[in-house]
Amino acid sequence: MRILVQKFGGTSLATTELRSRVCDIVAANQQAGYAPVVVVSAMGRESAAYATDTLINLVKEVNPDPLPRELDILLSCGETICGVLLANQLTAQGIPATFLSGEQAGIVTDGNYGNAHIRFVNPQKLLDCLEKGLVTVVAGFQGIGENGDLTTLGRGGSDTTASALGVALNAEFIDIYTDVAGVMTADPRIVENARLLDSINYNEICQLARDGAKVVHPRAIEIAMQKGIPVRIRSTFSDSVGTMVSNQAYIIDEPVKIISDRLITGITYTSNISQIKISMNGLDNKNIIELKVFQAMAEAGISVDFITVQPEAIMFTVNSDKAMKTEGVLRNLELIPDIEFNCAKVAIVGAAMTGIPGIMYKVVEALSDHDIPILQSGDSYTNIWCLVKQEDMKKAVRALHDKFELGNY
Repeated sequence: MRILVQKFGGTSLATTELRSRVCDIVAANQQAGYAPVVVVSAMGRESAAYATDTLINLVKEVNPDPLPRELDILLSCGETICGVLLANQLTAQGIPATFLSGEQAGIVTDGNYGNAHIRFVNPQKLLDCLEKGLVTVVAGFQGIGENGDLTTLGRGGSDTTASALGVALNAEFIDIYTDVAGVMTADPRIVENARLLDSINYNEICQLARDGAKVVHPRAIEIAMQKGIPVRIRSTFSDSVGTMVSNQAYIIDEPVKIISDRLITGITYTSNISQIKISMNGLDNKNIIELKVFQAMAEAGISVDFITVQPEAIMFTVNSDKAMKTEGVLRNLELIPDIEFNCAKVAIVGAAMTGIPGIMYKVVEALSDHDIPILQSGDSYTNIWCLVKQEDMKKAVRALHDKFELGNY
């Protein structure tokens, strides 16, 4: 049995007409010889009646600090409603289908409310449905803890559901359908000549996602990578083949293009960041202070990023909505931080940059040519990121895209 896991996002399922398009895609794949498993998100976004944010706001009207267990039960309703509707619409269009919740699909989690991780998948019920010739629609974003409580998988959880099922079922492909054509070299809303990437490897797309690209959740890619199952990022609204994510070349209809080595795959960004800087000059017991700072952040539930620890200063970033809380925590330690509000991270990503001299020079040159100050920087073997002012973010993305000639391939 050739199993194909297809995940559809909320914008692809928001109306009866859009779900009809999804039904057509499922039918076409079934006719091509696949046994489709369809993972769904909640319908629509933000203000839509059953969207996740709408449900969160609903409960916050009665309790600003909702009970975690009960909140997960509520949030799971969006995917359940959508899945039941789609299964019925498929059946009405002559495609026999059934619906399974995350629990019924065999998804078992660690029981962490709001951001659960999948422990394992028991796909037997799913396989039974497929053996009967049923298109099986599964609620994304949800599973069951080993204690029997329903749990949700956090933002991007439906992508994670799709990958986990793809691995458990040994699927031929995992298709992530969105409202964009695939993975681009940069955000096309910022860069006019951004290109669609035909292919990208697992590590590169994980880094792009961690650095701000919203096209797929990095956890989903990490799961698929464990078994080497290729992931295709595609648009619900076009017949484009989209972007293939894998660590090997796949045969496609078009001839292979021989191009120059692609050092940089794409440019991405994250906005609404604040930089925290703590001067260590004149302070004694610096090692103890460093320990206390990060212990206090952990105890306050504040996620820190872009960490630089030097003898003369500690620097890190937080989401801007946590900046004032961070300042309060540090003042309780009798430390007075300098805070740079309204920052953004801009990153270049490319697996081929490792060990290549001159990459950082080109980054600095590109930003300098456009009078964009670098507030902080860092790197890994697949990316280099720079912290800039929010007002310079779009200009920085364009400058880097042009410098590395990503629109010319």
